[in-house]
Amino acid sequence: MSLPSLSAAELFALAPDFALFSFEEALRREALLARDPGGGLILALVHPGDADLLDGLGARLAEPHGLCRVDRDDLAACLARHGERRQILDQASVPEIPDGIEADLSLRSIAEDASPVVKLVNATLFDAVRQGASDIHLESQPGGLVIKYRVDGVLSRAGGMNGSTLAEQAISRLKVMAELDIAERRVPQDGRFKVQAGGRAIDFRVSIMPSIHGEDAVLRLLDKEHLTREMSGLSLETLGFDPATRTTLRRLAAEPYGMVLVTGPTGSGKTTSLYALLSETQTGQEKIVTIEDPVEYQLPGVLQIPVNEKKGLGFARGLRSILRHDPDKIMVGEIRDPETAEIAIQAALTGHLVFTTVHANNAFDVIGRFMHMGIDPYNLVAALNGVVAQRLMRVNCLACAGPVIPDAALLAASGLAAGMVSGWRLQAGSGCGQCRGSGYRGRQAIAEVLVLDDELRDLIVGRAPLRQLKEAARRQAFASLREAGLALVCCGRTTLQELNRVTFVA
Repeated sequence: MSLPSLSAAELFALAPDFALFSFEEALRREALLARDPGGGLILALVHPGDADLLDGLGARLAEPHGLCRVDRDDLAACLARHGERRQILDQASVPEIPDGIEADLSLRSIAEDASPVVKLVNATLFDAVRQGASDIHLESQPGGLVIKYRVDGVLSRAGGMNGSTLAEQAISRLKVMAELDIAERRVPQDGRFKVQAGGRAIDFRVSIMPSIHGEDAVLRLLDKEHLTREMSGLSLETLGFDPATRTTLRRLAAEPYGMVLVTGPTGSGKTTSLYALLSETQTGQEKIVTIEDPVEYQLPGVLQIPVNEKKGLGFARGLRSILRHDPDKIMVGEIRDPETAEIAIQAALTGHLVFTTVHANNAFDVIGRFMHMGIDPYNLVAALNGVVAQRLMRVNCLACAGPVIPDAALLAASGLAAGMVSGWRLQAGSGCGQCRGSGYRGRQAIAEVLVLDDELRDLIVGRAPLRQLKEAARRQAFASLREAGLALVCCGRTTLQELNRVTFVA
């Protein structure tokens, strides 16, 4: 029988239906019954000639299903992944939460009368921690709940549950854990809770949002202890910056005063880069103070202040107090308003080295963002030493990466011609058990660094058009985010598809 073949990535994108075709049966018959993103049934099997399987399954199913062939190793990796989830679901148990604040998340035998909703929620939390997810998405659908994890910046489906009632109960369970109003379903709610997993505390920030099918929940994971251990060896090298970028960043961090701005979208590693700079320049001879929301990493020898809006401690008020604390270097977690921007600039102008972040798309957009806040251009350029815009790109899985030849459509979409990539070492991951079928494993930082010189300062004060600013930056060897990403594609570290996902085509 000639059937279309599924790649490992396509197989991992399916949602197995173990209610119709059990996990044990899938292992025994080397086949998997799953649903595609559109909800259709697909039977992926290693042995297309297994007539007994096809006849028996056809008699059991009340809806039509497609057939496709799959590689034995790919199926084994897929089933191993879901086997881990089943083991977690069978064993995970979290007791009732004392005072609605903290719970113990661990693998252990579950009591006979434990709620299936509690099992599902706690298994989801535990599994997300094991996979290194940064966020958990629980999306209410007409037929139930879909669970997704954000791993390496990309969402992927991890499971779900059928039945709108169970979906509502799962969201209510999260509300109880985050001390939110379970009766309120018409307005957004935000909260947080903490669990103990593997002997360490993990914070979950919860956002509940009403939708047409009920309510959706997004949980941000913050494993402070794990991140703090990683920070002990953190440097610009471990983040993956190229040598030229590292040299420029270290030069900016060694200036006696001024401001260094890091920009990029949420989750692009801005805070991590600032911590790497602080770690590398920490000699014990200077007073370093940070104000953050929240304090994500703990740095030895650094005074770190968490923002507490409920108590009236915001970035602006905290920054004023820091200036009376005799600091040499200051890190402001984020500039969100004109008041904080003005104080940070005054700090940079009065002999302090200020590190901070602001949300903008690239290094040049930062200037416009401050202008929009009403900041005087002269003060801004007098204080600003440099702007760093960065992104995180997924890198190829070393276990399954191999040479590839891009087609003409991909090259055209990437703004490249066939002759431009000759000699490049283009590679891509095919998907395996180690990368969970994605073809990528881990991420690496890329950045563009705009160092302000006298020419750029004059152009900014004179409100010159963007084209002139870019021309002046080019004269000082400025390289864009796109160019930094292309360098990784050229050496086989990542793919054109990933580059197009993260950066604009020039």
